[in-house]
Order: sequence, then C-alpha cells, then structure tokens
Amino acid sequence: MRKMTFPTLEQISLTSVLYALSDPTRLQIVKSLAEKEEMTCCSFVFKSAIAKSTLSHHFKVLRDAGVILTRAEGTQGINSLRKQDLDQRFPGMLDAILRVTD
Repeated sequence: MRKMTFPTLEQISLTSVLYALSDPTRLQIVKSLAEKEEMTCCSFVFKSAIAKSTLSHHFKVLRDAGVILTRAEGTQGINSLRKQDLDQRFPGMLDAILRVTD
C-alpha cells in the first residue's frame, strides 16, 4: 500500500469538507465511520454496487479534505473518521450534518 498524506488541522478548509460531504456515497461512508471507530475499505455496505475504482476515488476525496484517515495494515486500508480534528476546527458541524441526514 502506498504512503498516504493528510492535511494538517490548519490545512482543513470548510469548503473542502463540505464538498467531500456533499456526495451521498461519501456521506454514507462518514456515517458508517461515525458508528464504528474503524473500518476497512472492503467492509462498507452500499445500497447499490459501486466499482472499486469509484470507491477509491470517494476515499481519496474524504482523505484529501481531512475528513478521514487511512492507515495501512498489511494490504488493507483501515479508515477512521477525524472527528476530534473536525470538531476542533469546526465545532458541532459534523454532528449537525450527521443529525440532519439521519
């Protein structure tokens, strides 16, 4: 697995986070990670079939925006939500978005 980079707390922008959360698939990924602390890329269940390349794109958008972290464990990518960082940068935003979309 290649080395991934993530924005620092100061580099996380509101527009990039809101863009990342504007897609229903990415929002579903974030909701799942909010319920479970960590999940592999393969463990997400979606209502419709999603190509692996499309799913990889969604994870990249979320990583680049600073919404999730992905760490390598063997050949698997383990994803987690950067909730503490997002709450520090934009207090209450993530909780409000997740509450409204339930």
